[in-house]
Amino acid sequence: MDQLGVGVVWYAVLLFSLTFHEAAHAWAARRGGDDTAYLGGQVSLDPRPHMRREPFGMVLFPILSFVLSHSMLGWASTPYDPLWAQAHPRRAAAMSAAGPAANAVLVLVAALAIRAGMAAGVFHAPESIDFEHLVAANSDGLAASVALLLSVLFTLNLLLLVFNLIPFPPLDGANAVGLLFSDAGARRVQSLLRSPQLSLVGLLLAWMAMPRIFGPIHRLAVNLLYPELGYG
Repeated sequence: MDQLGVGVVWYAVLLFSLTFHEAAHAWAARRGGDDTAYLGGQVSLDPRPHMRREPFGMVLFPILSFVLSHSMLGWASTPYDPLWAQAHPRRAAAMSAAGPAANAVLVLVAALAIRAGMAAGVFHAPESIDFEHLVAANSDGLAASVALLLSVLFTLNLLLLVFNLIPFPPLDGANAVGLLFSDAGARRVQSLLRSPQLSLVGLLLAWMAMPRIFGPIHRLAVNLLYPELGYG
């Protein structure tokens, strides 16, 4: 597949993954009593309301990052009522946890599809693994395109899952910690995370930590996907 085709696959997977993540946040918020995101149309797998809210993070930056580095990064966000979050801190924590949970579901879906394709004789495990080559096709054409799509779907959502679960503000993991406490404890966690300066420091620390923590987690995930092979 040529570079343009690879970029289209990357963008389609990123757009769907971010939309699924944010729709899960919005759905969990509505279930918890906050209709803010629902009224904005974000309890939906239609990417357009999410793109309207974050056009730079969902359109411009992903394309720019792929052109410059052959990897695609992006982000989105879901609105919520801070008064609701303050009144129901554990519900707000559940809303935060719903986004990474959605990415975990997509990792599992990709893994099941890969194993099903191997059982059907369509795919095989490659000799070496990288971001775009988690599984290889036994023939060219459609099978090779699907192998690329599943490879990116698995690894990109694992990346989103791990990054968002880092317990530094403003990432989902910091707010999701509130699920481990009572309402009073979760409210204290909320109050500690409100500082914009703390959010900037948290993003910087998470960005620095990812290269150290993602490699081992990715290797573990690959070995769970292929327990019979034992990739190093």
